Amino acid sequence: MASAHDDPPKTQQDLGKTVGNKAYRKLRARGERNRSVWFGLGMYGLIGWSVAVPTLLGIGLGVWIDRRWPGPVSWTLTLLFVGIVLGCLNAWRWIKREGQHDNTRS
Repeated sequence: MASAHDDPPKTQQDLGKTVGNKAYRKLRARGERNRSVWFGLGMYGLIGWSVAVPTLLGIGLGVWIDRRWPGPVSWTLTLLFVGIVLGCLNAWRWIKREGQHDNTRS
């Protein structure tokens, strides 16, 4: 199955390299079957925490600011949004880096 980032091979050599890389990844994936369900859950957990921690920090800071300096702006909601955005960017960066790390092994 071709992914969105796969470009069609331009030459016969490129085709051979592409097929070789895909075969290598397939064989490597078969060799990594000993990874348990806990490994997958751990990966999901890492991504979840990379979003949850900045979100919770934003909420905590927002509540503290709202109690200390009340005003017309809800800093809790503002920093909740900022925390979610920063957490999602952090998770995206981490996933992208892991994907690049996997590509360098193939």
